[in-house]
Amino acid sequence: MLDLQRQYDQVRAEVLAAVGRVCASQHYILGAEVEALERELAEFCGASHAVGCSSGTDALWLALAAAGVQPGDQVLTTPFSFFASASAIVRAGARPLFADIDPMTFNLDAARVESFLHSAKRDHLRALLPVHLYGQCADMDSLHKLADEFHLALIEDAAQAIGARWGERSAGSMGASAAFSFYPTKNLSAYGDAGLVTTSDPTMAEHMRRLRNHGSPRRYLHEEFGWNCRLDAIQAAILRVKLKYVEGWNDARRQRAARYDQLFAEAGLTSSGDQAENSAPIQLPRTSAKAHHVFHQYVVRAFRREELREFLTARKIGTEIYYPIPLHLQPCFVYLGCREGDFPEAERAAREVLALPMFPELTEDEQRCVVKSIADFYC
Repeated sequence: MLDLQRQYDQVRAEVLAAVGRVCASQHYILGAEVEALERELAEFCGASHAVGCSSGTDALWLALAAAGVQPGDQVLTTPFSFFASASAIVRAGARPLFADIDPMTFNLDAARVESFLHSAKRDHLRALLPVHLYGQCADMDSLHKLADEFHLALIEDAAQAIGARWGERSAGSMGASAAFSFYPTKNLSAYGDAGLVTTSDPTMAEHMRRLRNHGSPRRYLHEEFGWNCRLDAIQAAILRVKLKYVEGWNDARRQRAARYDQLFAEAGLTSSGDQAENSAPIQLPRTSAKAHHVFHQYVVRAFRREELREFLTARKIGTEIYYPIPLHLQPCFVYLGCREGDFPEAERAAREVLALPMFPELTEDEQRCVVKSIADFYC
């Protein structure tokens, strides 16, 4: 699925020099390296401020808390995402609500969000949390309009979408705030856990800086209950090295996604214009016209997915399922009262999606091997 060694070989000397710089400074938490990363990433994303923290999960909580989400509130999000998209809402004291996904992009469906907002009681609804899943931005034009109409804070879960764009705007600049993850598998990755929130609201930025440090504006003074979720300087220094390369790496991912599309079409595994959509064993990912997709994952819908995955594993081809259980069906969310069938598109995606190997250094021969093996399975 992913070979981190190939990327490390490219940046090894720069990374080791950056780590050595931090060790020589003996300043390991927050400090100058984190401040420099915050400035650089705010500029990269088109935001005014950035606040580094210890993980993407903490970034989501910081964004929600700084937006004023409190116990008793509700936050509307997608049922088809990593667990943190909903668990951070609970951690802020709020209740997650869900709207179904667009089956073409796997992102939150703006039309279903609109239907929900017009039909449901929403006295306690405070925020809208779309996820830019797999590296493609959600329909931010429509969602922004709905957030404005219904007076909701719009918070981007951009954990998988560093460098992605919707039209001319970058992920991280389109909501009140945006949460990023730099988990080691991400397009811009640390060598451990790390996260960051962007915003153009200086008050929110300052609030998040307090929250990440036990609610403390200065040492031993605590104005509120926060959390210990500060960013380590070593991770910041590593991310500063890799940030210089991320646009090139994202371009390489896009090229490899296009090559996969071509190889699948040549193998006859996908439907053509005169065939029914479900007549082919593989359905390829769709990219919205306004989206600049950065392909954190290359995810297809696959007929007989579990059998296909076993077949590929036997050929030493890595795959993954993102995500096998929709959030509304997770055991810990039973108290929400959701049942199977409530969000059919999210449930169908959970049964069908399969992520194939995707990273910038993936070779064409390796891609051909993946597609040929899938063709062998179905033929």
